[in-house]
Amino acid sequence: MSDRVKEFTAFRQRMNARILEHDNQVVRRFFALDTQCYKDGALDVRTKEMLGLVASLVLRCDDCVSYHVAQCKEAGIRREEMLEVFQVGLVVGGSIVIPHLRRAVDFLDGLEAAEETPPA
Repeated sequence: MSDRVKEFTAFRQRMNARILEHDNQVVRRFFALDTQCYKDGALDVRTKEMLGLVASLVLRCDDCVSYHVAQCKEAGIRREEMLEVFQVGLVVGGSIVIPHLRRAVDFLDGLEAAEETPPA
């Protein structure tokens, strides 16, 4: 797994645990709402993750983009599909999305490299 993927995943897990250790119902409920939103419903998980990825690109949130790229991979979305999702985000968001698109492709490359590297 690439350093960027490892660092992102470890930081996210560590900080989520740190945030949730406090008795803050608003934060806990928001985290739960986010989890519930991406479950299968009238739209499947794959579709919802692709929507989340487009929205994250348009909103230019690199952490959100990385998270949704990883979730898309976990949902079985192929690279070719992901590249089309990136296209939609770019068309909707415009040229300001390009730096985030670069980081999204770099993150995807890291995830795919991790799949190809056998565990030690």
